[in-house]
Amino acid sequence: MSLLELHDLAKSYGPVAALAGVDLAVASGTRTAIVGPSGCGKTTLLRLIAGFEAPDRGRIVLDGEVLADEAGAVPAHLRGIGLVAQDGALFPHLTVADNIGFGLARHAERRAERIAELAYIVGLDAAILKRRPHQLSGGQQQRVALARAMAMKPRLMLLDEPFSALDTGLRASMRKAVAELLEAAGITTILVTHDQAEALSFADQVAVMREGKFWQVGTPRELYLKPKDRMVAEFLGEALVLPARIAEGFAETPLGRIALETRERRDIARIMLRPEQVTLERASRQEAAAARPGLLYGEVTESEFAGASCAVAVKLLNSPDPPEAAAIGGRPLMLRKAGVDAPAVGEVVLIRVVGTAHVLA
Repeated sequence: MSLLELHDLAKSYGPVAALAGVDLAVASGTRTAIVGPSGCGKTTLLRLIAGFEAPDRGRIVLDGEVLADEAGAVPAHLRGIGLVAQDGALFPHLTVADNIGFGLARHAERRAERIAELAYIVGLDAAILKRRPHQLSGGQQQRVALARAMAMKPRLMLLDEPFSALDTGLRASMRKAVAELLEAAGITTILVTHDQAEALSFADQVAVMREGKFWQVGTPRELYLKPKDRMVAEFLGEALVLPARIAEGFAETPLGRIALETRERRDIARIMLRPEQVTLERASRQEAAAARPGLLYGEVTESEFAGASCAVAVKLLNSPDPPEAAAIGGRPLMLRKAGVDAPAVGEVVLIRVVGTAHVLA
């Protein structure tokens, strides 16, 4: 059952169309991530759902209740929606306890117990409840903002780039902790982020936005492995896009014959592989010179070490496609491999493709 439904949502600022007809359904208790380049309309969409602005056209429905349409809009404070902003937006003059309990009635029964319970849920020590925001780390401030939003028991939680100000290690742990908290509380969530890995790991549903519309909506696995087009493929991670001739479940490419999940026929096509589907095995020049049909060899021309990973450029030595013998599209094959065992510049490698390729539209 869908908790949130967006129907043909549109919003313009003068001649600029921020949203150009957005449709989306978010199931109850799930997490949806919205990603897209800057200026595509992500923040505008979040503001419309929260109630900070009204749409020019379309309808917003939450749990069967119409929040906004051409007839009017329900005020933000009556929508039952929680919001965690990028910077936390805590009140600097209030203590942590008062920030968390800001939306609770001052004389509400068990107010102090509720604040302490929320602090515990988000992993905050009771000792910091008397501190002020400037005395907290970035991660602690985000936890306070989350606890404050959860205090009102929202039907829907909106997260607007909530982890972007945190360092890499804290960002990953906070993302995991928040996902677990929201799931345990059964709160439906929408996350807006620029981080593709964050979207794929956090959400049950991912929506890729472009030019005020959703370009593709689906599960993280579906969008990553079967993107609609090259834009979606490259926005969600590194992608190898190859020219191909496809027929009978196979693609003839500069990397040889690669299996497909479709049996359509096209003389001119583009296929996509994720870099992790291409493996490199150390070999010798003698093996490359005497290569059997179907085996593809290459030479490492660049190797950029970055700790856990290493960017490797490979020049093809015996591609089945002569015009592409040294490169694909004028460039060497670019891969990212584990830094601990990445081949060095000058080494010869045997190139293998694992799994099937995806045909792009």
